[in-house]
Amino acid sequence: MKSSLSWRSFLWIVLLTSLWINLSEVLRYFLWVRPNTQAYFADRLGIAEMNVLIFSIWGIWDMLLTASLVFTLWLCARQFGNNGIAIWIAATQTWITLFVLFWVATANMGLASWSSIWMTLAWAWLEMVVGAWIAARLLIHDQTNKSLNYEI
Repeated sequence: MKSSLSWRSFLWIVLLTSLWINLSEVLRYFLWVRPNTQAYFADRLGIAEMNVLIFSIWGIWDMLLTASLVFTLWLCARQFGNNGIAIWIAATQTWITLFVLFWVATANMGLASWSSIWMTLAWAWLEMVVGAWIAARLLIHDQTNKSLNYEI
């Protein structure tokens, strides 16, 4: 594993991996989180709505999430090799830091039901594992002199 990763390659890996992350986030939201959140707050209108501003902010969140995952994977791959151990550590570390922290705090403040976060967290962990696997494959591609520096 090369010890460096160009910014351009990093950005391409983040962009390509974020396709999966965005898809999974949208599916999880519309199939699980939104219905459960609206049911939890059944007496309130306007809960878990979606509009252009919210969707845009969500896209920024997903890119930051993906950048964190890719960077953590790159660090793990440098230390342990680009293998299943690096994928598992990067996925789990990112999941604990971003998802577990968020959802436990959300439920602790009474903004989500404790019973609904278990499925949410399991889905998010699977999302991170698949995302880390995608990023690992892209890192291999980049590190074998088939640079991801594509021309736009």
